[in-house]
Amino acid sequence: MARTRVHSLFVSSDGFAAGDYVTLEKPIGDAGALFGKFDGRVIHGIHGMDDPVTVDRAMFSMWAQGIGAEIMGRRKFGPQSGEWPDDGWKGWWGDAPPFLTPVFILTHYPRKSLEFANGTSFHFVDASPEKALRLAQEAAGGLDVRIGGGPSTVNEFLQADLIDFLHVVIVPIVLGSGVRIWDHLADLEGRFSVESISTSSGLTHQLWNRKDRA
Repeated sequence: MARTRVHSLFVSSDGFAAGDYVTLEKPIGDAGALFGKFDGRVIHGIHGMDDPVTVDRAMFSMWAQGIGAEIMGRRKFGPQSGEWPDDGWKGWWGDAPPFLTPVFILTHYPRKSLEFANGTSFHFVDASPEKALRLAQEAAGGLDVRIGGGPSTVNEFLQADLIDFLHVVIVPIVLGSGVRIWDHLADLEGRFSVESISTSSGLTHQLWNRKDRA
C-alpha cells in the first residue's frame, strides 16, 4: 500500500521547525542551526558516498526511497508572497532540484508548471490537503508521496490525518521562537507507534508509524 511520508523533519528541543521569516539569505529564517548536522549527500542512498554508514546517514537516506511525488508549501519553494513576480525564480535549487519527481506546491496564486531535465517538475495548486494528496498520488504511479514541508504544511496534513509515516529529528538546541510543528495536535501520539534512537551526534531520530496503516 502506498504511504504518505515525512522525512528528515528537524525540530528544536522546544518544538520549532523553522524561523518566522523566510528571505533570500535565510531560506528557513533564523532556524539555520537546526540543519548543522544534516548530510544531504545521502538523500538518494548511502551508495553515493564513501564515508562510514552512520545511523544518522542511514536515517537521512530514506528520504527518496520509494517516493513518486512530493507536496510542499509555498514557503519551502521560495520567499515570495502574493502574486508571483516575473523574476525567473525556479526555487532554491537552481536548474537541478533534488526531487526527481513531480512536486505539488500549495499556493493561492496560479503559475505555469516548471519542468527540469532531471525529471523534477513543479506544479502550483490551490488545493486542500485532501485534494493535493489525490493529485500527488495520481502522479506518483503507485509509489509513496512525501510531504516535504515546511512545518505548517506538515502540521496541516497531520491535522487532516493524512500522514502514515513521520521521521522527526530532534536537535538539542533551543530556538525560543519560530514556526512550531506540534500545535493543535493534542494526543497525536495515540495514532502512532513511536520509536526513538539517539546517536553520538546528539540527534534523536523518531520514527512515527500510523498504527492502523502499519
